[in-house]
Amino acid sequence: MLTKKDIRYVLDTLQDMYPDADCELDHENELELLIAVVLSAQATDALVNKVTPGLFAKYKTPEDYINVSLEQLQHDIKRIGLYRNKAKNIRKLCTDLIEKHDGEVPNSYEALINLAGVGRKTANVVMSVAFGMPAIAVDTHVERVSKRLGLCRWKDSVLEVEKTLMRKIPEEEWSATHHRMIFFGRYHCQAKTPHCPECPLLSVCREGQKRMKKQDV
Repeated sequence: MLTKKDIRYVLDTLQDMYPDADCELDHENELELLIAVVLSAQATDALVNKVTPGLFAKYKTPEDYINVSLEQLQHDIKRIGLYRNKAKNIRKLCTDLIEKHDGEVPNSYEALINLAGVGRKTANVVMSVAFGMPAIAVDTHVERVSKRLGLCRWKDSVLEVEKTLMRKIPEEEWSATHHRMIFFGRYHCQAKTPHCPECPLLSVCREGQKRMKKQDV
């Protein structure tokens, strides 16, 4: 596991690599962000961004999503994986927004997590990006990078990864680090082809060092 000094080096290096890292899901308000994050489950941000311009032009309010048939909404997001379940969840969460939150996206983690189709990752993204609250959303990139670097254990669950990162990273850096880790995992420390030889974090990365040793054999 990394020492406090190592962790500081990781955080500073990620900041140097991706100083402007931010949410890459296109949106203009809290509702659009919420819908986009729900759609992004097991789908790339790039694909979601291809679908949402037409979707958001058509659906402006929670009422819009529930005033069309389920079949129509499914058709509108059909290019995205799991579109049938996502359409159902979007209609349910929009119903909850109307009935419980006056049609507004709540700025409470507990309220968000109780919306249909909204898990910890989605709630954390909305809290961080929409409302500027400190949060760490653990997606596949954050989990992979955390475990490769040794910030967390390989056997840790997603929840354990989140709690470990919250403990090891200063709270005021949670949101920024979350975005930087996503960029690092998406563009540098990729799942199948990590760029280990030129990685500035190789000196503290247990997985990268193992990969480099295998290449030398």
